[in-house]
Amino acid sequence: METARTPIIQHNVLIVDDDPDILKLLDMRLSAAGYAVRATSSGEKALAAIAVARPEVVITDLKMGGMDGMALFDAIRASAPTLPVIILTAHGTIPDAVDATRRGVFGFVPKPFDGKLLLDQVAQAVRLSVGTPSAEGEAWRAGIVTASPVMEDLLRQAKLVAQSDASVLIHGASGTGKELLARAIHNASRRSAGPFVTVNCAAIPEPLLESELFGHRKGAFTGAAYDHKGLFQAADGGTIFLDEIGDMPLALQAKLLRTLQDHEVRPVGATQTIPVDTRIISATHRDLEARVGSGEFREDLYYRLNVVSFRLPSLADRREDIVPLAQHFLRSVVKRYAKEVRAFAPEALELLIGAPWPGNVRQLQNVIEQTVALATGALIPATLVQSALRAEPQGLTPLDEAKRAFERDYLIRLLRITSGNVTKAARLAHRNRTEFYKLLERHQLQPAMFKEARH
Repeated sequence: METARTPIIQHNVLIVDDDPDILKLLDMRLSAAGYAVRATSSGEKALAAIAVARPEVVITDLKMGGMDGMALFDAIRASAPTLPVIILTAHGTIPDAVDATRRGVFGFVPKPFDGKLLLDQVAQAVRLSVGTPSAEGEAWRAGIVTASPVMEDLLRQAKLVAQSDASVLIHGASGTGKELLARAIHNASRRSAGPFVTVNCAAIPEPLLESELFGHRKGAFTGAAYDHKGLFQAADGGTIFLDEIGDMPLALQAKLLRTLQDHEVRPVGATQTIPVDTRIISATHRDLEARVGSGEFREDLYYRLNVVSFRLPSLADRREDIVPLAQHFLRSVVKRYAKEVRAFAPEALELLIGAPWPGNVRQLQNVIEQTVALATGALIPATLVQSALRAEPQGLTPLDEAKRAFERDYLIRLLRITSGNVTKAARLAHRNRTEFYKLLERHQLQPAMFKEARH
């Protein structure tokens, strides 16, 4: 008799097949094993479903009309690299399946499929997939507020990388939250009980930076009245976060490279080196590859720092985060200021959603603090937001100005922002409901999908 372990937590599985009989059979088998199953009949619909709520595993047929299984895999890999994909294959397509596995597909199951083999594959994929953590397990990413699938996938990758001691380089514009991500990686690592030390390489004058990083001996230079350990020693057993690493002087880059290679530091004025056990996470808003090309940054150091890299998107590229972030900052500021402000007026939220945000999350936080400080009622009005932004109200780009390639992503963002409310989404897009429904139909997007609670 075939048995399967029922997951303690109901994990989410997305199945994709243009054969309704296969879909029904897969649904029954996985549901009986305790999984929460969502079934879709095409690759396009599957991508829309993933945009609404990311599953732990995707199971897709290889040969389908329209977007086939490998095209779907490539699209998933581009937006959610850590999401396991299992391919269903007919006997004649086994070579294709082997090639797919080499390309990064988690696994494949021949059709007609063996139920036990399928459940074993799904169980393995779930164990390796970093699923939605419990509230208790959220502590490692404390302070990071997001409703963005792109950010959620980045955080899943960050948690996986945290288990190693690999050097991490975080790219991102000012104000995107690079230090928060670095701290989250530290919190999720085996070094979490150790210190997390931050140093801004652009904020410390060059003559002092070497001493701050590596320490100095008494008498090493004028004013050195005592021995000083330095931040690498202070971070021993933990993590050092080198913010704005792209601004580090070339002379210090050579010394940092030696520290990375030898795991030891030599304080200024010392003749002996001191071993240190420190993980390095660095960050920059600069194009380091361009600086390597211009000779302003050492190529060997760049590759040492860039073992794993993450690129934080700007706030304008994840507008679905604007409302939850604004509400998060509102609660924090109201508590600090002891004010009776409860929420934003709807027009104020529309202004926040449509603003360009060149200063990213940091700018949003400042705007919320200013509006709370000046608010005189329970609701923050649009006039206060407009004043804080120092600009005229700006709506989202009308769809007829957006390129076709970005239209689908645009619609998904609108539906996520409005939780599937077509009236609000159409108003934000400057379109009437009839035209908006036609756009949704063109991209196989169903508003009801976005009203469902995220898993």
